[in-house]
Amino acid sequence: MTAAPARTTPLRLILVDDSEVVRMGLKSLLGAEPSLELVGEAGSVAGAVELALKTKPELVLLDIRLPDGTGFDACRRILEKLPETRVLILTSVAEETMVDDAIRAGANGYLLKEVNGRALIQAIHDVAAGKSILDPAITARVLSIIRSTAPGTRNAVESLAPQERRVLALIAEGKTNKEVAAEMGLAEKTVKNYLSTVFEKLHVSRRSQAAALYVQQNRGSLSPD
Repeated sequence: MTAAPARTTPLRLILVDDSEVVRMGLKSLLGAEPSLELVGEAGSVAGAVELALKTKPELVLLDIRLPDGTGFDACRRILEKLPETRVLILTSVAEETMVDDAIRAGANGYLLKEVNGRALIQAIHDVAAGKSILDPAITARVLSIIRSTAPGTRNAVESLAPQERRVLALIAEGKTNKEVAAEMGLAEKTVKNYLSTVFEKLHVSRRSQAAALYVQQNRGSLSPD
């Protein structure tokens, strides 16, 4: 089993996936890990929101494709009511636009279902501890696209001013411009201006691209300083 961070009680989480077969496999994996406590499962957006409000988990392990909407819908609705809950997307979809949508919805991590069990359990603990995770395969793909269109971006994050890095870190965590503004004590328009400057300096146009560069710079963690 994966060594878990020291804590006195298991990490409480819920599982949301429309596939009963996938849920069974994940329940078997998670149930064998003593540092985790699976407190419920759901197969729809409505079920996920209801379950989260009932059980108040520390983390939601969430698929994207659900019969009555998307995982992003569930993520937003859960975080509206339980803003301290951490959300880890686990999906078979490796599209950059989906990563953007996940970040905008407030998710703290995005992993592909090809991940092995040990890595998934570690990612769950990392996200619950405050880190944000992007699947290495997605990060590599996005970085490849960025470098093919904008060479010389490898050290671009280092060129950012402290406030710009802070904005990038919070955006990469899934916070909206409004939430970043509130946390930093800035006007929302000021955050937008910072973000425009960040995108320009990094030679990117999407949040997922900026997050991928930040991941590379910070070895997989997107948590702010």
